[in-house]
Amino acid sequence: MLFSSIIFIFYFLPVFLLGYYLSGWRTAALLTGSVVFYVWGEGPYVLLLGALILANWAASQAMERTVAAGRRRAILIGIVALDLAVLGFFKYAGFLAHNLNAVLPALRLPELQLALPLGISFFTFQLISYVADVYTRAVPVERGLTRFAAYILMFPHLIAGPIVRYAHIRDELHADRRRTGQIGLGLQYFIVGLSQKVLIANTLAPLADHAFDMPVAGLEPTTAWLGAVAYTLQIYFDFCGYSNMAIGLAFLLGFTFPKNFDYPYVSRSMTEFWRRWHISLSSWFRDYVYIPLGGNRAGKLKTVRNLLVVFLLTGFWHGAAWNFIAWGLFHGGFLLIERFGLGKALERAPRVVGHVYALLAVLIGWVLFRAADLDKALGFYAAMVDFGAARAPDTALRLLLDRETIAALVLGAIFALPVLPWLGERLRLPRLPASAHLPARLDPHGVHVLSVTLLAGGLLVSVAKLASSSLNPFLYFRF
Repeated sequence: MLFSSIIFIFYFLPVFLLGYYLSGWRTAALLTGSVVFYVWGEGPYVLLLGALILANWAASQAMERTVAAGRRRAILIGIVALDLAVLGFFKYAGFLAHNLNAVLPALRLPELQLALPLGISFFTFQLISYVADVYTRAVPVERGLTRFAAYILMFPHLIAGPIVRYAHIRDELHADRRRTGQIGLGLQYFIVGLSQKVLIANTLAPLADHAFDMPVAGLEPTTAWLGAVAYTLQIYFDFCGYSNMAIGLAFLLGFTFPKNFDYPYVSRSMTEFWRRWHISLSSWFRDYVYIPLGGNRAGKLKTVRNLLVVFLLTGFWHGAAWNFIAWGLFHGGFLLIERFGLGKALERAPRVVGHVYALLAVLIGWVLFRAADLDKALGFYAAMVDFGAARAPDTALRLLLDRETIAALVLGAIFALPVLPWLGERLRLPRLPASAHLPARLDPHGVHVLSVTLLAGGLLVSVAKLASSSLNPFLYFRF
């Protein structure tokens, strides 16, 4: 069940919120609603998630009761190994078996093709962050199993993040009566995210799919570039929109989730890009992998190793395929180049040079990310630079470039930049707190006729588009 669906917006969410606010047991209501939400899409896999929740909760209780450092460490290693083993079995077993069979045919390992439990990459990382924080005593252990299960199963972040650490919402989870004064703010976030997802990402999906699904032998440079641009905008508005919807839903429930995007396409370097893109994931790898490995404190060679390990894992986290690994190392390579010289040169160069460099590098990287495999990515790159080749005209492209798609390209390019906050400053519109992130700065307490008009219009047009179209993909369901 997608957040951007008629059944969620008009059936599940109103019924759930009614029960949630009328109930005196909001944690139990949240847990019940989240189980229903997950079962709706995954069915029996909720039992797997329940078993992982119980195992991690029991491990955290055991660590809390244990004084001996060695035993605490053994418990941590054991439970993290279990979490990663489950993730590895479902997500990577087939990939590893396929590659081992290619290298050593005599092995004849079964190449399992398992259905991937929704959100497994996200909830696995949340479980690991929790037990790691309990081990280091960064957070107190959660003694209530119902609260812990509600934290992990909470449907706003369950299937697509952001990765919410227990410390972020512990106080709100323990509050007897959660704040209800943020309902207006939650609705604003949700509507903006819905508009991003439905009006821009969904509209650009056919153009991106057309370019990347074509045989590369017949791919024109114009189609390749338009497809890469469309996907660059699609993945941002798809994932940022879904994250904003999740943050909005959290506000409706009395929780505050961390922001996950901060206009990444305005970056002047790839280093800055990763401070702005999928912030909850990049900060997770920083705190639980990069820093424990030594960060940049142990000399240049180990810094290189640590960065490459982090981005190798970042790519592999996104999918069990060589193109994802190549995408991760592609970004890691740029960060190394910037750390050891290019970064200072970009700081001295005109701002436009940094912006063009970063945007072009990100766009080229997205080809690796979107292509079906490495061969397809290499063929796509060849088409992007082969302007002299004789190819048949792409007649389907003309049909795809209708007024709606062109408008989505233009509006996507505009709203990927902090244009609305800039206009809000000039028009003196009410603003969000500095810790929040939206494409527009809207007031959680006051109202403004222009803000309300834009939000109402975005909601109506988005719902109309959902009702009239069966196309409603969500890219991060793949991960």
